[in-house]
Amino acid sequence: MTLDRITFDPNIMGGKPCIRGMRVTVGTLVGLVASGSTFGDIIAAYPYIETDDIKQALSYAAWRSDEIEVPFLAA
Repeated sequence: MTLDRITFDPNIMGGKPCIRGMRVTVGTLVGLVASGSTFGDIIAAYPYIETDDIKQALSYAAWRSDEIEVPFLAA
């Protein structure tokens, strides 16, 4: 998975994952999609965002939320 559009800079949005160094966080884009906004809606509201930015934001969020199985040891 290539996530070359996701950037981290402590001087931009407190180091949160952002899109291409801009002040648009992954969380903002994922939240908009989750609330029912289409890619077209998002691009209309943020004309400097591209479809691939939204796709990578969703991919990043899915990767970060991936569950890991941890064995349970009974006491």
